[in-house]
Amino acid sequence: MDRQKIEEGVRLILEGIGEDPKREGLADTPYRISSMCEEIFGGYTDDAKVHLQKTFASKTSDIVIEKDIPFYSVCEHHLLPFFGTVSIGYVPDGRVVGLSKLARTVETYAKRAQIQEQMTSEITEAICKYLSPKGVIVAVSAEHLCMSMRGVRKPGTKTFTYRAEGCFLDNDRLKDEFFRLIG
Repeated sequence: MDRQKIEEGVRLILEGIGEDPKREGLADTPYRISSMCEEIFGGYTDDAKVHLQKTFASKTSDIVIEKDIPFYSVCEHHLLPFFGTVSIGYVPDGRVVGLSKLARTVETYAKRAQIQEQMTSEITEAICKYLSPKGVIVAVSAEHLCMSMRGVRKPGTKTFTYRAEGCFLDNDRLKDEFFRLIG
């Protein structure tokens, strides 16, 4: 991450809105923003494979669900936050992963500038690729500040996306059970 470019950009934005970037209250803002960017965009240097490669043998073929994993991300269109929860369900095929690793996988993709639809797909694809379950389903519910504080200005509006793969695609009973359990 190029912190110097970020800091230069923040100074230009401050000047562009009519502020004095050297004013006492703003003098350290470019530095604070570059520090924040390292934190909230840290997913670019993270790899879901690292989190999902350590698995454990398991005889279960029942659905494993981790629900309501909180996340914060940034909309690539307006650079405003969107935030909410992710619920993940998968049917193991002889191996399971530690539950914290699912939450870490969510963080890997949430900490990037992007859209919710893409984040949902990336999480699903990573779990399919590195865990090789019989099936996986990922559901994301989020509020987007680009809709709440600007534009249409509808605070509290939630966007819901989901993606299913494997046995969740052709088994409506299993898909319905997932949604019932996370409801």
